[in-house]
Amino acid sequence: MSASRTFSAYVHVPYCRVRCGYCDFNTYTATELRGAKQSDFVDHVDAEIKIARARMDNLGDTRELSTVFFGGGTPTLLPVSDLVHTVASLRESFGIAIGAEVTVEANPDSVSRDYLNALADGGVTRVSFGVQSAVPEVLAVLDRTHNPDRVPEVVRNARDAGLDVSIDLIYGTPGESMVQWQQSLALVRELDVDHVSAYSLIVEDGTALERKIRRGELPAPDPNLQAYMYEAADSAFESMGLSWYELSNWSRNQATQSRHNMAYWLNQDWWGFGAGAHSYLAGRRWWNVKHPAAYATRVLQGDSPEHDGETPSTEETQLEKVLLGTRLRSGFHVSDLEESVLSEIGALVHDGLIENPESCDGRVVLTLKGRLLADAVVRRLTT
Repeated sequence: MSASRTFSAYVHVPYCRVRCGYCDFNTYTATELRGAKQSDFVDHVDAEIKIARARMDNLGDTRELSTVFFGGGTPTLLPVSDLVHTVASLRESFGIAIGAEVTVEANPDSVSRDYLNALADGGVTRVSFGVQSAVPEVLAVLDRTHNPDRVPEVVRNARDAGLDVSIDLIYGTPGESMVQWQQSLALVRELDVDHVSAYSLIVEDGTALERKIRRGELPAPDPNLQAYMYEAADSAFESMGLSWYELSNWSRNQATQSRHNMAYWLNQDWWGFGAGAHSYLAGRRWWNVKHPAAYATRVLQGDSPEHDGETPSTEETQLEKVLLGTRLRSGFHVSDLEESVLSEIGALVHDGLIENPESCDGRVVLTLKGRLLADAVVRRLTT
């Protein structure tokens, strides 16, 4: 195993108090979950950690974890002792590198001052709050339950605990106006955080939101308005000292970037623990069975919870290299492109979609216009 590749852990906590109407993640409310107790979650993850350690030993892989990320779902629905226990289990089995980033996603209404202090004492270094919007009416459309007025308090409590803080926002919610989006951007300015993620709302098939739009109860998101919202966000964040380093992410500096997400975008190795979690290791990706009950049955028997997997082809690997590299401000080197598409570089510069590689150390880097049309750029560089 190449020592130059980092190794990370993702822990999927599939529990939510309320299922948000736009979400198609592998999550469950208490009334939906059958055959697996939330209180047994850490035991199930412990069992998969043992399975993973054995496989890593067979590969002769002794790398420590560079990053750990608890996502969901709502990880902070678990008792803080459960999250801290899992951090300790990962440290015992794999080692966690000195200075590693350990992140927990949280809803603003699911953590107290004591909870945040306990996270920090247990080895967590960073918390990512799912704020989504500062406007109650917009949150209601998204089925979010937290009170936005409480966000400054929980951010302050997290900082007092010594945690780095990131904020997640969503723009383009049906019915959301530019004025309302500006209110969310004003909240970010008030919070003065070092990292923000802002995602364009995507209406996923099969979600409650998709059904409401299909029935005419809500308008479909306006892609032109979403583009204007992105431009407004980028301008506002830049004025706050936050620069984009990935299409949907802005940070104060390199030290405050999400190192865990960078590991994904740089195609590093990670093991995903939990029901439905995805992994990538030794050139192969796989994903676990989705239902927590099926997951529990397998891992408690000492069996792999893997549902299926694949080894990307050369063509797929090339596509992913361009797709992921295009998302980053650092871009990727022109030499990484197939010779058949090199003629597109000049045209993309002419169209204002990428910077001139000669001024970017020979790298392909999107302009602001190019960020809005990133998918089109990828198509031109891969076909």
